[in-house]
Amino acid sequence: MSPQAAVREVALEHFVRELREFPESAFDHTREIVAFLTSTHVAPRTLGPFLSWDGQHYTRNLIDKTSLYELIAICWESGQASSIHNHRDQNCWMAVPIGRLQVENFRLVFQDIEKGKCELKPADTVEMNPARPCAVDPLEPVHRVVNPKEFHERAVSLHVYSRPFDSCVVYSPEQGTCGEIKLHYTTEYGKPKQKA
Repeated sequence: MSPQAAVREVALEHFVRELREFPESAFDHTREIVAFLTSTHVAPRTLGPFLSWDGQHYTRNLIDKTSLYELIAICWESGQASSIHNHRDQNCWMAVPIGRLQVENFRLVFQDIEKGKCELKPADTVEMNPARPCAVDPLEPVHRVVNPKEFHERAVSLHVYSRPFDSCVVYSPEQGTCGEIKLHYTTEYGKPKQKA
């Protein structure tokens, strides 16, 4: 293993500090941030203040946000899954410091947001775990994240979104429908989200 391929485990605070040092250009493609996530793992014990759990739905916990990116910890109970969704033409990288997850990717055959109609085809499924982060393919960004019951454990994923966004399109391939939804945080910077 070359020195560049060595894996470091760092505290969340250190991870955020390094992420903030990346130039704007690093967020315009996927390779640099994927390399960073592959070589720099967040020590799970340092995530505690940013984790919250809900038996009904995964939680979205804001850790850091700049004009270039937002870093979110998503907590998944066994059996929980996201909707099939896109990322509004933004890049997304995911790492899993705790547990493992599946990313189910889809090919968008067509969509008409105004009419709420779409057609999707399954593409592939990849597993994310502490040794295997991934990036959403900018050319085929429609996907869902799943914590299968057969994994028998909670999981935490760290998501880096560039640039920050507050809505996305969700899809139902069974019904051939799609529509825009607003996104919300469960906690912000370790504190419960204030009600508006």
